[in-house]
Amino acid sequence: MMDKQALKKQAMAVVDAMAPELREISLFLHQNPELGGNEYQAAQLLKAAAERRGFTVKANISGYETAFIASKGNNGPKVAFLAEYDALPGLGHACGHNLIAAMSWGAAAAFAAVAGDQAAAYLIGCPAEETTGAKVDMALDGVFDGLTAALIIHPADNNAMGGTSYATHPLRVTFHGRPAHVASKTDKGVNALDALVMFYQGIKTLRQTFTQETILAGIITKGGTAPNIVPDQAEAKFTVRALSSHYLEDTVVPSVRRLAEGVALATGTTVEAVHYEPLYKELINDSRLMELFQNNMALLGETVTILEPADADGSTDVGNVSHAAPTIHPDISIGSNITAHTPEFCLAAGSEYAQQRMLVGAKAMAMTAIDLLS
Repeated sequence: MMDKQALKKQAMAVVDAMAPELREISLFLHQNPELGGNEYQAAQLLKAAAERRGFTVKANISGYETAFIASKGNNGPKVAFLAEYDALPGLGHACGHNLIAAMSWGAAAAFAAVAGDQAAAYLIGCPAEETTGAKVDMALDGVFDGLTAALIIHPADNNAMGGTSYATHPLRVTFHGRPAHVASKTDKGVNALDALVMFYQGIKTLRQTFTQETILAGIITKGGTAPNIVPDQAEAKFTVRALSSHYLEDTVVPSVRRLAEGVALATGTTVEAVHYEPLYKELINDSRLMELFQNNMALLGETVTILEPADADGSTDVGNVSHAAPTIHPDISIGSNITAHTPEFCLAAGSEYAQQRMLVGAKAMAMTAIDLLS
């Protein structure tokens, strides 16, 4: 009979032995932040590390030069560890993706080392989580199909697991009118900004008509060129979110479009409402994987807060992965009273404490993967 506890101890030892390498990867990424789709140094660093340990690496996945799949083993359960490594403009690694990349690599390497020919271990490099969401296209291309599990841990200010994320499909709404001089007595033009303002006000009323939790919020990105010219074009960007991608796509987005078309008809303008980012689906945390992960965190002396299923916080393209394969996306604490996408979080992601917490996360993921062995 397989002694999984012995394998877990071996995996922990592998992660500990890799500590200098994982720290180097994490801090290199932190000191050399790259934006989504341009993570050339990060991707190369991770691919080279995987190749040194005998992983087979495929690059240029789903149209992304910086996406890759590193695999080792062909039998048994197929467990993927998801690496993110893009930074935020002006803030660097203020979402801790430097830690995610190193953590997932450590888990993948440790799992592959102890599982041998009993499993297939994958490190999947996923660019542009903060922008275009490579996992969206990767999921559409079947990259995650057939996986036994997909695991990723996010740095945060506490250990938590469960809940969900908002499905989101942002819209850019552009009204087109006809320009004129504002003082003209013969030609009043058609004011696109008036139409946009009417639409913006209508969004407030529309929010109240939905039967499920929905978020509609926007900013005006173009309102005209000069105060003495009737604006012939006005544009706004709206975040459109719901707890269910089906409700979002079947009810919320069509309602927003109908409102825009109604305003255009009433004001004599024309309107375009187009998605400027892909559909991020809601996150489905697998209950069995959650239980295994919680147990393994306990073995490491860690407690984990379990969130209610409808507890949503932000949006992530990991949601798209979770619709293709059993997935968990827990949080691990790297500090207290810190919020992602802030300078303070960036500072925490590069701290020595965070580098130690990264090892805990890598061990917990590897141990959870070991639980899936036959």
